[in-house]
Amino acid sequence: MRQISTIIFTLLSVTAMMAQGWPSQYKGVMLQGFYWDSYTDTQWANLESQADELAEFFNLIWIPQSGKSANYPNNSMGYDDLYWFTDYTSSFGNEDQLRSMISTFKAKGLGTIADVVINHRASLADTWMSFPVETYNGITYEMLPSDICANDDNGKAAANAEIKPTGANDSGDDFDGARDIDHSSQNVQTMVKAYLDMLLNDFGYTGFRYDMVKGYAPKYTGIYNTDANPEYSVGEYWDGNASSVINWIDGTKVNGVIQSAAFDFPLKYHLRDCCNAGTNWNRLENASLAGNTTYSRYAVTFVDNHDTYGRGNDGEIKNNILAANAFILAAPGTPCVFLPHWKEYKADIKQMIYARKAAGISNESSYEKLNRAAGQYAIKVNGDNDKSVVVLMGNKTWPVMKPTANDYYLVKSGDNFAYYLSKNAETAWTDIPSGTYDNAVSVTLSAISTTDNAQLVYTLNGSDPTSSSTKATSGQKINIDGNTTLKVGLLIGGQVTGIITRTYTIKPFVPHDITVYVSTKWVAENPGWKDMNVWSWGGDGTHATSNPEWPGDKVTNKKTVNGEEWYYMTYRMNSSDDNVCLVFSTGNGTPQTVDINNINTDKYFRISGYKTGEKHNVDDVTGEITSGIADITINDRTVTSDMNVYTVDGRLIRRAANGETINDITKKLKRGLYIIGGKKVIIR
Repeated sequence: MRQISTIIFTLLSVTAMMAQGWPSQYKGVMLQGFYWDSYTDTQWANLESQADELAEFFNLIWIPQSGKSANYPNNSMGYDDLYWFTDYTSSFGNEDQLRSMISTFKAKGLGTIADVVINHRASLADTWMSFPVETYNGITYEMLPSDICANDDNGKAAANAEIKPTGANDSGDDFDGARDIDHSSQNVQTMVKAYLDMLLNDFGYTGFRYDMVKGYAPKYTGIYNTDANPEYSVGEYWDGNASSVINWIDGTKVNGVIQSAAFDFPLKYHLRDCCNAGTNWNRLENASLAGNTTYSRYAVTFVDNHDTYGRGNDGEIKNNILAANAFILAAPGTPCVFLPHWKEYKADIKQMIYARKAAGISNESSYEKLNRAAGQYAIKVNGDNDKSVVVLMGNKTWPVMKPTANDYYLVKSGDNFAYYLSKNAETAWTDIPSGTYDNAVSVTLSAISTTDNAQLVYTLNGSDPTSSSTKATSGQKINIDGNTTLKVGLLIGGQVTGIITRTYTIKPFVPHDITVYVSTKWVAENPGWKDMNVWSWGGDGTHATSNPEWPGDKVTNKKTVNGEEWYYMTYRMNSSDDNVCLVFSTGNGTPQTVDINNINTDKYFRISGYKTGEKHNVDDVTGEITSGIADITINDRTVTSDMNVYTVDGRLIRRAANGETINDITKKLKRGLYIIGGKKVIIR
């Protein structure tokens, strides 16, 4: 009997140690830290410089595939993956910057999710089937023709390649654009397992986002996750049918245990249908992962992603975007906020994340439908200790039923939505979230409590408030005119509870001009281009072209910089979050480039022969252009304090180690203007 008990205990222990797809009762929120062509916003150093802010609101950040791609050094989002083990130079930065970012995120409690592209693999140069031979930890890895699906590219690989693929037929959908990997191959499985182990245990990633999982059988995701044992795994099973996505999740089971979550495409499409039309909000009643009590644990909910946003397909949510974000930030599942939405609606999203966490909403929270009419869909989502949030979609009038609006505090409302937090959350509140602001802010303090007229106490120096701290009434305003850590708590019965922390950085902004340059070389050397147009938009709305019809304005201004001729355009930045978005074209607007988004500093671009669809990519070559200022004289003193290197717009470039000298640091920098040790340093 003792032996049987020991066997049972051992089996239970082994099962407990296995990967289980996604944590149960998980209360975190994820950020997708990129969008298509986000080559500026998603630079590793740029993301790292935002670590403090991101870590306050997010628990996970999903970044692009980080290895060197076949298209590099031309811009690539990484889905033409080529190197798995030995080269991590990408369009977003180098390996040192990648490791630094992951390490900084981890130290602040923010886990990094790797984009794992193993459905397909790009080839070296222009060949059909040749892959890098890579040696990692003394083991050499090489993908062979026997590792490629025999029917790759619907048979085109076998017909055209000098070396024919000899693997098994594809176990999923075909991808016409790179070699489809045969996951039944033991060599492939060995390589993938080593690759995933490296991402987790060498680079320090927290988990995986698997790209295009329709391309191979779900059992292989189960095999890989059982070996790697990530805490977080989510598959991109791009399908609006809830049953199909659930079948994929179940297909990842090993010994009856699910091994991966999935993105909730069904919910995304329900949100698209009602938000774009602004009607029929009861479509949110339709089947989804988040709405399924058995599978909400494995639902990663989202509004848009890099593939559905701005790519010309019918998936994008174009209206009521904040309402759609409100819904996923209230509902069960793990919300994944999209970077462009975070940038555009940051203050609103921050407040709703605060509320979700104050209520203790998890991926498996239960919910009640308060109304499911065409004019309004309303749900109450239950968190910890009877706390809850309510989201009204469509009509913002509270449903005629209990609970009543008197039991809730209105956190945020906007077009076709209202978001509430139950008063039994017993927490202090502010109407302005943590963040960086251009000017002094007036912050309203509120008591969210079932106790009438609950009093507040607060401090402005980062210390916890006590019963003897400065007192305030709910609704009172305080002025924040400098860098401040505000802590506010409820004072009830002489006890201070529900303390919140808000950190405000006041950074006065001076309006200034930026100049965007485009090399004239492409126009001069390519017959299809005879001149240059620019179409511009974005930011505070003042950057539109003078010609309101596509293709916008003709660009005629030129200047020579660093021996090269450039077209140039100047834009006025009116606030710290102002920016301009651009498209360049020729003739009547064809050919054209991809969108160049969120530019807020001087930039130099060259048009590339490589394309995304029919649109030319552009290469950001700002770092290659000299400042034209001579080197400065510096003392070769040893670094003894914070001598980290920043760009003038605040992006962390590298961390300086104790013992390095200023000369050591500057020798490793490209030409440009930097902030080192609080001083401007110019490298030519």
